[in-house]
Amino acid sequence: MMFKKILVANRGEIAMRIIRACRELNIATAAIYSEQDSTGIYVKKADEAYLVGPGPVQGFLDMQQIVGLAQRIGADAIHPGYGFLSENAQFAHLCQASGMTFIGPSPQTIHLMGNKIKARELAKRVGVPIVPGTDGSVVGGDEALAFCRTVGYPVMIKATAGGGGRGLRVVRSDDELTSNMETSAREAFASFGDGSLFIEKYIDRPHHIEFQILADRHGNVIHLGERDCSVQRRHQKLIEIAPSLILTPRLRAEMGEAAIAIARAVDYDNAGTMEFLLDPEGHYYFIEMNPRIQVEHTVTEQITAIDIVRSQISIAAGQPLEIRQEDVTLQGHAIQCRINAEDARNNFRPCTGTITAYLSPGGIGVRIDGAVYKDYTVPAYYDGLLAKLIVRGRTWDETVSRMHRSLEEYVLRGVKTTIPFLKRIMEEPDFRAGRFDTSFLETHPDLFNYNETLEPEDLVVAISAAIAAYEGL
Repeated sequence: MMFKKILVANRGEIAMRIIRACRELNIATAAIYSEQDSTGIYVKKADEAYLVGPGPVQGFLDMQQIVGLAQRIGADAIHPGYGFLSENAQFAHLCQASGMTFIGPSPQTIHLMGNKIKARELAKRVGVPIVPGTDGSVVGGDEALAFCRTVGYPVMIKATAGGGGRGLRVVRSDDELTSNMETSAREAFASFGDGSLFIEKYIDRPHHIEFQILADRHGNVIHLGERDCSVQRRHQKLIEIAPSLILTPRLRAEMGEAAIAIARAVDYDNAGTMEFLLDPEGHYYFIEMNPRIQVEHTVTEQITAIDIVRSQISIAAGQPLEIRQEDVTLQGHAIQCRINAEDARNNFRPCTGTITAYLSPGGIGVRIDGAVYKDYTVPAYYDGLLAKLIVRGRTWDETVSRMHRSLEEYVLRGVKTTIPFLKRIMEEPDFRAGRFDTSFLETHPDLFNYNETLEPEDLVVAISAAIAAYEGL
């Protein structure tokens, strides 16, 4: 039986995305918000909205408060989106124990696949290649040094739990290893409540390839093709494309089967993503699974015409998948650009402020997933993602040109954003020719030489900030 009301335990653009899917399914929605985010458009678009606290973040992480609220308002399911509690096995278990459906995989699966070391061990057992790494978390500097001297530098320090590049460091010497271990552990603990680390051999200049999985509770598991997420800054994705420009049909089929094999090994259900590194010689390695919806799910939707969030909800309601693997076809190309409130030329420094003008692009093949508008104040407490601009075209060249045109049309003033930087990337000959990997930004420093025209209202803001800084000296 389909749900009657879903509590959306998230905010911003992903909350809007879930609310839209629920509306198409005729499901009532309840949003949660903090005082600092009370003007969010998702708060207005949900059927109901409830203040949670204390503070701007704690309410989104308070499992008891969220589940208790869902029970009081008569919700029968909770969708966690991404981030916050989406990969928290304890939260999924609490939902289950309270008679609430958690829209995601089982607590046992989250616990297993949310731990990168256990996920690597499982992939190895089912015959999927993994990057050489420590057998478990490293417990001391001597153990870490011994491993690194055995496999050779460079290596990657990685957090055992979580993702998003937090706790991740690339190191190239003994001295760098020693100085970064403690920093990575602190960052991992602050982000995930778990400071344990492991170490992998660093694959130089790979492509970051991920496969979208859908699995129901009736034993059906399919993949929806791959995404190439290689254009990154600080190990966080900036641009995603689908399908990959370098995968052959044979390699796509092989990696897709590998992704399905891992999902079957854990009795996976709902949507998930298997992430791989593909080295310059065409060898692939499993690195982790994200047991939740991904920020970049949109590009897969654009080339398959399959609504992944709607599928999540249907699977959680016990319904079987409506499509088989042979029904999945990849048509055309899609690109997603993350419109972040960041200053790319200042090491992607987060920016806050009030949106003074907003006009989104349109036209054939253009999609916006966002939650900002004129006069919206960008809070300082959350991820800087303002919107996702997604375009689709018949060919790669058409898709890149369409994205460039859409970025030119995009008006978002009052805060610095990644729009001019992304537009510069679309102009780069190597990007247009498909010559990019995870080192793309580092090997193309000229990308940061772009024009940024200040509108009159932006100039006023800049001058005011400069005066305030001067007076504070």
